[in-house]
Amino acid sequence: MWADLEPVGRVASGGYRRFAWTREDHTLREWFTGECARRGLDLVEDRMGNQWAWWWEGPGSVDDAVAVGNSGIAIGSHLDSVPDGGAYDGPLGVVSALATVDQLRAAGVRPTRPLAVVNFVDEEGARFGVACAGSRVITGAMSAGRALGLTDVDGVSMAQALTAAGRDPEALGRDEEALARVGAFVELHVEQGRGLVDLGVPVAVASDIWPHGRWRFDFPGEANHAGTTRLEDRRDAMLGYADLVLGARKEAQLRGCVATVGKVAVIPGGVNAIPSQVTGWLDSRGPDEQQVRATVDELRTRAADFGATVTEESWTPTTRFDQGLSDRLRTVLASETELSVPVLGTGAGHDAGILASAGVPSAMLFVRNPTGVSHSPEEFAERDDCHAGVFALSACVTDLVTS
Repeated sequence: MWADLEPVGRVASGGYRRFAWTREDHTLREWFTGECARRGLDLVEDRMGNQWAWWWEGPGSVDDAVAVGNSGIAIGSHLDSVPDGGAYDGPLGVVSALATVDQLRAAGVRPTRPLAVVNFVDEEGARFGVACAGSRVITGAMSAGRALGLTDVDGVSMAQALTAAGRDPEALGRDEEALARVGAFVELHVEQGRGLVDLGVPVAVASDIWPHGRWRFDFPGEANHAGTTRLEDRRDAMLGYADLVLGARKEAQLRGCVATVGKVAVIPGGVNAIPSQVTGWLDSRGPDEQQVRATVDELRTRAADFGATVTEESWTPTTRFDQGLSDRLRTVLASETELSVPVLGTGAGHDAGILASAGVPSAMLFVRNPTGVSHSPEEFAERDDCHAGVFALSACVTDLVTS
């Protein structure tokens, strides 16, 4: 499976560009469809296009099981990437989930609860700017109207992208039926830091996700000639953007947060033209919600001196994973494997966090990343650690679907 995915969307940097509702995304969705078909899983899509592949051999359908209080267990992650992202962020969770189905069948496990492998769409938000769009829409955390109105850097709206992909934009919306099928969700993910490297263990259980958000800063200016316009006569939109970049690091450092300006759009974008508008996107997060908000508020005040307009594009408060489910996973791993299982918080957002906020009992497993680097071609996980993740996920799922 890993070899099949390796070339899809790979670029010269060695990283990946797998954006929502593109040709690469279509190829990945087709790959997922084929893997599910080979396993005889029943593949369905929700109102956002997230793919759910169900394994259920009990009486009636999955919905019949749910109707009598036997809701399902879901595992999986996403297949899209950030620009020039690594191979493991997302796909490791999907591949491990499919491998877990294989493990359970090889062990002769017969689930007494439905089991689903899920591929969430547009988790990274690389194309339209809002992370976890697939889970946000079906849970109602983001309205269909807002999602459809989001645009990429070329001005293409999500509605237009869906239409071009042969899909019906009118189908988008909160999906109570899809959510009702899920009694619990466990997402395996490569760790996006050095916690497990420093602890010297291959797998951890997540405790929570830090509060985080994204903001758009639009700085106005006046286009003019770079060679003939005196400095004192200029209205250079780039100056406000430069202040945002420097201020983000300073203000975040003062408050124990992190802040990143990782995307910029310049109009008109000529080397010899003074910018008439510069838009920068800020990502900020940290362990304390008030400090993250204070960081952004200070940057908003500074930007006002340059006439900027600031728009909050997304905000997710602190997300704590289901304590009972997380404790259950640790207990299972302690008794069924030889793994020492620490508990780690994370500053990275995940679909599991969105489902948890919507009331779906959710938990996460992290697999060690020896580089400690993520959202980069340097992201990595050793083969043995990937196998440890599959064994851990299999042990947890076996417990959940047979008791």
